[in-house]
Amino acid sequence: MRCSNCGLCCEETEMELSIRDVDALEKTGYRREKFSVTGEDGITRLRNVDGRCFFYDHAEKRCRVYEVRPIGCSTYPVVYSADGEVVIDELCPMGGTVSDQELMEKGRILLELIKTIEDEGAGKHSGFQLDKKKPQ
Repeated sequence: MRCSNCGLCCEETEMELSIRDVDALEKTGYRREKFSVTGEDGITRLRNVDGRCFFYDHAEKRCRVYEVRPIGCSTYPVVYSADGEVVIDELCPMGGTVSDQELMEKGRILLELIKTIEDEGAGKHSGFQLDKKKPQ
């Protein structure tokens, strides 16, 4: 999949973070209090600043932590719909470049991530182990 660097995926994000995501982002020197918020549901999500993800550099039109971006960000534009299906986000102008194989692979990763976050919320800490370098 190609990216147009439009930044739409970084606007008003509600990206859920696994413990692994938070740990990786903290290792870059950022403090979790700055880049994340925990909702009433107990799920940690990326913080928005001025309507955009904390890590989005609007002037440069890029993610400041792209190499260690959250797993959910790396699977985009493959998302989990309100209907409970793995789909391509219609807002992404490059969504049409996602192959069927990429949709299946990123969908598998996304479903595993969702289960991990649910388990972490329930105190199970399943330890998401996928290689983040695979989805690009």
